[in-house]
Amino acid sequence: MTLKEQYFKYSIIILILSLGVVIFVELIPFLGGLLGACTIYALIRNQMRHLIEKRNMKRSIAALLLILETILCFLIPISLVVWFLVVRVQNFNLDPQVVLAPIEQLSALIKQKIGYDILNTDNLKSVISLAPQIGQILMGGITSLALNIFVLIFVLYFMLLGSDKMENYMMDILPFTEKNKHAILHDVNMVVKSNAIGIPLLAIIQGAVAMLGYYIFNVPDLLLWGILTCFATVIPIIGTALIWFPLVIYFIIIGDWWDAIGLLIYSALIITHVDNLIRFILQKKMSDIHPLITIFGVIIGLPLFGFMGVIFGPLLLSIFILCVDIFKREYLEKSNSDYSVKEVGNTDMHDFPVK
Repeated sequence: MTLKEQYFKYSIIILILSLGVVIFVELIPFLGGLLGACTIYALIRNQMRHLIEKRNMKRSIAALLLILETILCFLIPISLVVWFLVVRVQNFNLDPQVVLAPIEQLSALIKQKIGYDILNTDNLKSVISLAPQIGQILMGGITSLALNIFVLIFVLYFMLLGSDKMENYMMDILPFTEKNKHAILHDVNMVVKSNAIGIPLLAIIQGAVAMLGYYIFNVPDLLLWGILTCFATVIPIIGTALIWFPLVIYFIIIGDWWDAIGLLIYSALIITHVDNLIRFILQKKMSDIHPLITIFGVIIGLPLFGFMGVIFGPLLLSIFILCVDIFKREYLEKSNSDYSVKEVGNTDMHDFPVK
């Protein structure tokens, strides 16, 4: 390669990297929608092929049908849950005194038990004054969610239209051998499916089991606490204890020892072990992902990708481990093998013992 060709080659590489960084930074507000489109595409790409190849359906019509399926099965349920939580917070913002009165009663009970006024009225009023700001943050989040949903639908539609060309293009530019390309794409597909289906399914099951316990032990507003328990399942290590443990403390403070002990036993024995059981079943049915990859992947993914980090965090970590394994097999082990063959080839025959 001449000096001029090297100049052109590295100039294009620098230009691609520079423009890529600029584009990525500008697309950060829409990252949730883009990652969501990639996730749903991995889930429904086989349906797209079935409709085109088996049903002889036009590609545009098949894409529209799958977009409708996405809206009905994924986007509407998520939007309803988010709207429910926002309405509850908005009601809290409109009349904070409704919530202030029971908290003051709780403060009096704590002072009676330990003799120290932890939650005095001035502190409570200062905390309540922050409620409108929390409402504004949530409304900003709702606007961002609506925008990302639109981006998701728009990008997913064109991904479905050009699915074959897109996948072939990705296969061409991946810097691996054909065997490793298929291995990486297979692992990516399995990890995305495992997390995109497994994590919401686990959250729904644990939330339902938790709501049953909340109903038995008289937890107020069990629908709200059940939904919060669903979201808490994605938090590594702590998980659902972030919700049910404060409820146990609440029952202890108000003197309801029966419900406190019952909820503690139910949560520790039932809710926590449902998590382990469902994860074991999903690992057998889907991708056998090591628990440490899931835990550290979620820890890495949440700050990077937001809520979609529960899927793409473990995926990022899995791809990293897979690339290290490919490098080990393709270069380190091959180099050691070549070195051994070379050494054996140069070995004199007199070095071997004669039987």
